Amino acid sequence: MKDSGNDNSVLTIESNSIEYVGPEHRHGKPKDLFTLWFCTNVAPLAVISGATSVLVFKLDFLSAILAIVAGQFFGALFHALTSAQGPLVGVPQMIQSRAQFGRYGSLLVVGFTTVIYLGFFVSNIILVGKTLHTAAPAIPESFGTVAGALLATLIGVIGYNFIHRFNKIGAWFMGIALLIGMSLIAPGLDAEVFRRGSFELSNWFAMFGLCAVWQISFAPYTSDYSRYLPKSTGFARTFAFTYFGTSLGTIFAFVFGVMAVSAGHSTDAMQAVQTQTGVFGYVLIFLFLVNIIGHNGMNLYGAVLSFITAAQTFRPKWIPGRNVRVVVSGVLLIASTMTALWASNNFLALFLTAIFAMRIVLAPWIAINLVDFYLIHDRHYQVSEIIGSTGGAYGKFNFKAIAIYVFGIAVQVPFMEESFFHGPCANILGGADISWMVGLVATALVYYVFASKNDLRSRRRAPAGAQASK
Repeated sequence: MKDSGNDNSVLTIESNSIEYVGPEHRHGKPKDLFTLWFCTNVAPLAVISGATSVLVFKLDFLSAILAIVAGQFFGALFHALTSAQGPLVGVPQMIQSRAQFGRYGSLLVVGFTTVIYLGFFVSNIILVGKTLHTAAPAIPESFGTVAGALLATLIGVIGYNFIHRFNKIGAWFMGIALLIGMSLIAPGLDAEVFRRGSFELSNWFAMFGLCAVWQISFAPYTSDYSRYLPKSTGFARTFAFTYFGTSLGTIFAFVFGVMAVSAGHSTDAMQAVQTQTGVFGYVLIFLFLVNIIGHNGMNLYGAVLSFITAAQTFRPKWIPGRNVRVVVSGVLLIASTMTALWASNNFLALFLTAIFAMRIVLAPWIAINLVDFYLIHDRHYQVSEIIGSTGGAYGKFNFKAIAIYVFGIAVQVPFMEESFFHGPCANILGGADISWMVGLVATALVYYVFASKNDLRSRRRAPAGAQASK
């Protein structure tokens, strides 16, 4: 690491980027993961997504709540399992892909995740501009977009400690604010609300799937925010605090959206929130605005780490530090802001459609990641080989893993149900898209069966984890 003496200070720009975090620089407590993921998920998009259970899928109130709870608790398993890798390995999530796909083979998934991060960053700064303009019409959308981009970039540049502190404080504000909002909305939930809608299996599973994929979409950067925890933190506590923080925070926000549109008989979730909560609605909008900026700082942080991971692939002896993170953040800020200012009003809708379609590439990746780390390598990677070797123990390309990854994508196609494609098996569950679940299960089984035990024995000859990084 470079210039890491004061990295524990909240306002000090993080000196590390993708390098291994040594024992002397480990700090923090696993409970910090609860507030991080709780606060991150209490956001407008979560409220809007929760409302789709009754607005789009036409579920009755209780069925909607059950689908949300079941889907979030299921998806959070994958989120927490990737988060728990952080203290054990000590490097960001995406660079670990080299252990599964080979040094150069990993660029495939690193490229996908970088695009996802930047797309979310652009869509969120557009959302900041629109939200600020709606709350204060005198402020142009372009000003709000630029201001939101600058503030999010500042958070991302300062890095790990500031992001954790921001969400630690924000969790209290967002949690209390939503409780107040729910108490204001609850009187409007009369008997008629519970009579509207109905349980229909395909629609219920579609909502379940939306919630599960919501959690899975975080997996490419979860260990980025747990890698500084002491290795003694272990698996169980890291998993538990991540699991309950991310699931409860998202359930909280999704259910809030269901309540708002159900009580207000509205088709616009955020408008229903403001209408149903009166003057307090302006407080909620302000807090949501701040939370979008904070969450977007995480998007930029993840994009920067992924971008540096891709660049460092070709220069194994290069150890990028603080200055590299700052420069890359500035470049991505300019490019993303220009894209946001240029983008049409349809950008958000088009991008969200693309993101939901991107689950086709995330499902097989997370299956390979978890099977490889937990079942094949028994929670140990040779970190020095991941970061500093041109090939080493994990090779330049793991063609077996790449082939299984492609298989995991291909096996989903017949089951896909998207606006742009209808697979021949899409009606197997009444039209609900189960492609992501098929991809998860099929990829995990095939990878486990065909993983090379001979390769595993040779890889384990070298020290693992922290010892290999020195």
